[in-house]
Amino acid sequence: MSTSNTSLTATSQPFKGIMVMLSATLLFAGHDVLSKYLSGFYPVMLVIWVRYLIHTMLMMGIFLPQSGLRVLRTKRPVLQVLRALCLLATSMLFVTALQYIPLAEATAVNFLAPLLVTALSVPLLKERVSTGQWIAVLVGFCGVMVIVHPGGELFTPAILLPFCSAMCFAFYQLLTRLVARVDSPTTSNFFAGIFNTLLMSAIVPFYWQWPTFWHGVLMLALGGCGMSAHLFLTQAFRHAPPAVLAPFGYAQIVFAGVLGYLIFDHTPSLTAQIGMAVICASGIAAAWLQRRVSRKI
Repeated sequence: MSTSNTSLTATSQPFKGIMVMLSATLLFAGHDVLSKYLSGFYPVMLVIWVRYLIHTMLMMGIFLPQSGLRVLRTKRPVLQVLRALCLLATSMLFVTALQYIPLAEATAVNFLAPLLVTALSVPLLKERVSTGQWIAVLVGFCGVMVIVHPGGELFTPAILLPFCSAMCFAFYQLLTRLVARVDSPTTSNFFAGIFNTLLMSAIVPFYWQWPTFWHGVLMLALGGCGMSAHLFLTQAFRHAPPAVLAPFGYAQIVFAGVLGYLIFDHTPSLTAQIGMAVICASGIAAAWLQRRVSRKI
């Protein structure tokens, strides 16, 4: 799933930004497909460790020659640690959810995160939220209830996994807003990557399994997809502002549905499709309303 915290000055190339954004969402969906597939053969802890390890090594290769170790210097280390832990919890919960819940449905529930950010920004960041934004949040939760509806095949305790993942990701985004005031996006992403890699490296020996050659290749692809998606996301925000790009992030739900059908032969039910459409619509509406609020400030 998307984890960008980039706030870069956009140029006047919205179409290019949208195309790059769609490429990023496709890579994120591919990352989730690989996570779901590999977690069927290996412990979740191992899959997540590989993802962070490869991602961090690629970041080191790209940024250390340019910036050196100063890229790790942060003015808010405690917040950065909390942010990294929220991201790690998001990964663990979501990948675990994929063992029990189809890809498209899990992705849709996880996309409650932007709506949860809207709701939580009031008590935690003292931000103002309009009536329209509150309505969008409530509609988004209704979309989840449509997907999970009592009596449906997803009405199980496992549905709490992607919901808790969305909650952790919402706190991750809120913490990102706080650290963005003093640290660069590169520092924040690098710090989270290295911290989580070191933490998982201490845990993964208890879950170790040697992968086969083919699965090793897929694990490399997993880290590559995650890193490439973040780079594409960064580039997208260089060409268009977040308010323009935010609605296109929901294309990840569509890509997840298509890839879930092609690879896992799963087609969401009509009820699930309606719920996904409701979540997408509410998220896009919330982003549009936030854009209006920002213009008035």
